[in-house]
Amino acid sequence: MKDAQTTRARELRRDSTKPERICWELLRDRRLSGIKFRRQHPIGPYYADFACVSAKLVIEIDGEHHAFQVEQDARRTAFMEHQGWHVLRFSASHVLESPEGIWTAIDVALAAAPSPNLSPSGGEEHEGQVQAPLPRSGRT
Repeated sequence: MKDAQTTRARELRRDSTKPERICWELLRDRRLSGIKFRRQHPIGPYYADFACVSAKLVIEIDGEHHAFQVEQDARRTAFMEHQGWHVLRFSASHVLESPEGIWTAIDVALAAAPSPNLSPSGGEEHEGQVQAPLPRSGRT
């Protein structure tokens, strides 16, 4: 099962959409407040677009097709929340139009998340770390 999950997660990462790639540029390499995110992280039968395990925060980017699967998305969110995750959903168009707004919303959610107080040597978070500057989106 684990091998199938890994294979599927790799496929999803390889086939990511432009909004997902933009969001990943904001989150990768601990760029947001030094917090580690993972792409296509399995949670039960689902794959979170982005997940911060230490803060139990999931970021979902919803493309146009999500307008036709509202009930499925609600079940997915309910499952993840039942597992203790907080789920933030953004429309793909919002990511394209305002990556800075996405950055801010995620940062606020992280600030509100309970801190696991992990040690800098083995943990995923580091207290007092300065937020990295926002990567440029190429727009003026």
